[in-house]
Amino acid sequence: MTNILFKATILTLFPEMFPGPLGYSLAKRALDNNIWQLDLINIRDYALGAKGHLIDDKAYGGGSGMVLRADVIGPAIEKAIEQTGSKNIIYMSPRGKTLDQTLVKKLVEKQNIIILCGRFEGIDERVIEEYNIEEISVGDYILSGGEIACMSMIDACVRLLPGVIENTNTLTEESFVSDNIAGLLEYPLYTRPENWKERTVPPVLTSGNHEKIAEWKKEQSKAITKERRPDLWQKYKE
Repeated sequence: MTNILFKATILTLFPEMFPGPLGYSLAKRALDNNIWQLDLINIRDYALGAKGHLIDDKAYGGGSGMVLRADVIGPAIEKAIEQTGSKNIIYMSPRGKTLDQTLVKKLVEKQNIIILCGRFEGIDERVIEEYNIEEISVGDYILSGGEIACMSMIDACVRLLPGVIENTNTLTEESFVSDNIAGLLEYPLYTRPENWKERTVPPVLTSGNHEKIAEWKKEQSKAITKERRPDLWQKYKE
C-alpha cells in the first residue's frame, strides 16, 4: 500500500524517543504498511553558538526556568513546512485546547500535520503568533516535555485511519462515540469465563435479549459517567 493517509512530522529535542509506543501493535503495523508516515526533525540541528548548544534562554520579565528561543524553533518549523508543504502546526501545551475525540477526528482530516514538542518552560510566544500554531493539551497536568503527549495524540489519530483496525465496529462502540451512548463513558465489559472468583457476568448479558442488553449498557454508561465525569454528565443532560 503506497497511498499514505496521514502524515505526522515531529519537531523535538529528543528524536530518539520516537517511534516509542508507536513502534508497536496497531500503530507499527499501520506504519509498516504505509497507512501513515512519521518524520522527525531534531530541533538541536538549529541550535546557535560556536558549539551549537544554544537552544534556550532566560525569560524576559523574570521567572524560573528557560524558554526555547524563537530563532532556533523558527528555522526548524520552516524546514518542516518546506518538507511537508503543510502549515497545520500543533504545539503540545498544557494551556491548549483539550484533546478529545472530536478534535482527534479533525486532526485526521487534516492528513498532514506538524507537531512541535516543547521542553523547559515552553517556547517564545512570537513563534506561536508567527506560524499561527494551534495549541493542544492532553489534560490538566504537566509533563516534562511534549513528546509523550504527542505520541498519545498520534496514536488516537492513527487508529481511526481505514485499514488500521480490522473490525471497524469497534470504533463505534467506544466511549464518546457510540450511537447508543454518545457523549458518555463506555459501559463495563465482560468475557469468558462466566464465573471467575465467585464473580459472575451480569445475567442480562447472557440472556440473548438484545433490547434489554442495549438498555443495560446505556444505564451503566450513564451511572459511570455521572460518578466519574460530572463534566461530561452535565453536557449529556444539556
